[in-house]
Amino acid sequence: MQQYGYIRVSTKEQNPERQFLAIQGRGIPRKYIYLDKMSGRDFQRTEYQKLMRKLKKGDLLVIKSIDRLGRNYGEILEQWRRITREIGADIEVLDMPLLNTAAGHDDLTGVFISDLVLQILAYVAETERAFIRSRQSEGIAAARARGVRFGRHKKEVPEEFQHYYRLWTQGEITVRQAAEKLGMSSSTFYRRCKEEKKIIPKGRECETCFFTN
Repeated sequence: MQQYGYIRVSTKEQNPERQFLAIQGRGIPRKYIYLDKMSGRDFQRTEYQKLMRKLKKGDLLVIKSIDRLGRNYGEILEQWRRITREIGADIEVLDMPLLNTAAGHDDLTGVFISDLVLQILAYVAETERAFIRSRQSEGIAAARARGVRFGRHKKEVPEEFQHYYRLWTQGEITVRQAAEKLGMSSSTFYRRCKEEKKIIPKGRECETCFFTN
């Protein structure tokens, strides 16, 4: 029997040393511990896939906690069954002793207990996600009812807008010059004219396209 460890951190900035120490404390040399520095969104991870190719029947895979294996509980269940049933290896989760398919039980009982615990965890996690989504939706609806507006706030029209609008309509400056004075792009100036229900001088409807005057 060969023992392996698996570690995952979500970003390159996170330190995996705590997981290394925990798994090495189980007697597993560092060379048998596989590390991925990426999201737990799915299992398309380089080191995890290498580990799966190494894992054989009777081997043991040790992880610090179940969320280090992944975040999607549906896929965790699928991988758990792949390892314990298709490959025939055992899994030990250090932070949760019940998730140990070789914890002093006969093979069938150990796998059954672990599967049961994992199913409960998956249900709780999915229920919690649904509850959070529901609360978020209710919170957004309540905020909108109070008049809260979501999304990027539109900047207020500068006080000098009227002045430079008048200079532009009188032909004294170009749309580009007016926009620069107001600290905005030409297209924004043109759009604000429409939003403020300003009259666009005849012949200048496409001025922001060609920047001519």
